[in-house]
Amino acid sequence: MSGPVAEVAVIGGTGFYSFLGTDGEAVEEVTVETPYGAPSAPIALGTVAGRRVAFLPRHGRHHELPPHRINYRANLWALRSLGVRQVLGPCAVGGLREEVAPGDVVVPDQLVDRTWGRTQTYVETGAVHLPFADPYCPRVSAAVAAADPTVALGGTMVVIEGPRFSTRAESRHYGDQGWTLINMTGHPEAVLARELRMCYSAIALVTDMDAGVETGAGVGQEEIFALFRENLARLTGLLTDTIGALPDPTGCTCSGWADGLRLTYEIPGPV
Repeated sequence: MSGPVAEVAVIGGTGFYSFLGTDGEAVEEVTVETPYGAPSAPIALGTVAGRRVAFLPRHGRHHELPPHRINYRANLWALRSLGVRQVLGPCAVGGLREEVAPGDVVVPDQLVDRTWGRTQTYVETGAVHLPFADPYCPRVSAAVAAADPTVALGGTMVVIEGPRFSTRAESRHYGDQGWTLINMTGHPEAVLARELRMCYSAIALVTDMDAGVETGAGVGQEEIFALFRENLARLTGLLTDTIGALPDPTGCTCSGWADGLRLTYEIPGPV
């Protein structure tokens, strides 16, 4: 495929399986082959706020893929091969501290990895060490927060392996560390985007308070899906407004970290 096909990507999470074409705009669908296997689904291409946008449902069109079985490397590589430079990653999260509540939308600025069974890098040989002190793009994150005054900017998201939810002891422990949000898909998505020199921001919808933070039966899948459905229109509007206001990615440190380095893996598309 010659030349960039899309500038921006949206990776839809739990309950978010389509995004483009809701206003009658034409949508094209492409199947992308990658060196890492197949992405979660064919990628939809369309126009939002004057920008060419790619949409990929993280879990597949019908939520076939649990968090630990998603081919994260294929997903990010496929988007990059289409020319994508900026990625928005809406996701469902649990709340760990009283600073957040169900229905809140948070743009985290830190990530803690507590997964254990996932391939989390494109590096398979040589010395390539990714700087990752700040895991999310500050410029894209700021654009998300500016698009809606109710969006909270900042917080730490811990990512667990899943697919089970946490025990009460685990979620209390995570909250005691000062971590705000808990999720199952945020890693290695953010890492891989950075390795491919893309700007990435998570957009976290708090769907529940995690098991150890409240009394009762604990987290249930149906309540999470229901709250996400209730907020789908809000998230769609937030994404649309953000896409229209995204800054030029040229010169961002998310890409510049690799300047002058010899990478031992392929980055498709323009740098």
